[in-house]
Amino acid sequence: MDMEKAYLDSVRLRRELPEDSYLRRLGPVRYLMDGNALAFDRPVTFLVGENGTGKSTLLEAIAVACGFNPEGGTRNFNFSTRATHSVLGNYLTPTRRRYPRDGFFLRAESFYNVATNIDEMDETIAASPRLISSYGGVSLHSQSHGESFLALVQNRFGGQGLYLLDEPEAALSPSRLLTLMGEMDALVKADSQFVIATHSPILMAFPEARIYELSGEGIRPAAYRETEHYQLTKRFLDDPERMLRYLLEDE
Repeated sequence: MDMEKAYLDSVRLRRELPEDSYLRRLGPVRYLMDGNALAFDRPVTFLVGENGTGKSTLLEAIAVACGFNPEGGTRNFNFSTRATHSVLGNYLTPTRRRYPRDGFFLRAESFYNVATNIDEMDETIAASPRLISSYGGVSLHSQSHGESFLALVQNRFGGQGLYLLDEPEAALSPSRLLTLMGEMDALVKADSQFVIATHSPILMAFPEARIYELSGEGIRPAAYRETEHYQLTKRFLDDPERMLRYLLEDE
């Protein structure tokens, strides 16, 4: 993908958040409040960090700012099962160099709701072909979580797209993560862009990806082997017995 023609070039705050907003306590939000823009200068960008640092909140806000439904899906999805998303997306301005032909926002925690909405639309709207045909032809509910997720990527993601994925590893085994990486590579070569919030050191190894580490201090770019996810996983796999003795031994 030619990053001089990125679908998502950067995001920044366009106005101040309310003084009483809990969002102001998040390091990544304070980073943006200081006037910084978050740049997307690679076809694949990862947002990584500890639980509670704001990865999913930021990704969701980027999705909303780009016109996606907060619970996931394409820009044409407008269902809502429960309004739990933050207002941060209303305060972000995305900078684009062009608009994608395709796009999807995947949230692991609400993928069930997306699958349900697809089935409901096929039941209530007389259309040919049916909507599920774009997702492999089999109801996503009739497959395992991992199978349905890969069916989505392999059948619905068509290239020339902006794809925002929130913790896709929640659905996938290690071998299926490698399958996902192969699909991502094909989609990048088909002029696509990814922004992914993840904890997976396997997924983070995608070649030439930009990794942003989010923390209470803000946002910083990080090399793959510098991330805590890589270092902790490597230490464990190098000597699991030693790590377990340290963690589990009695006082």
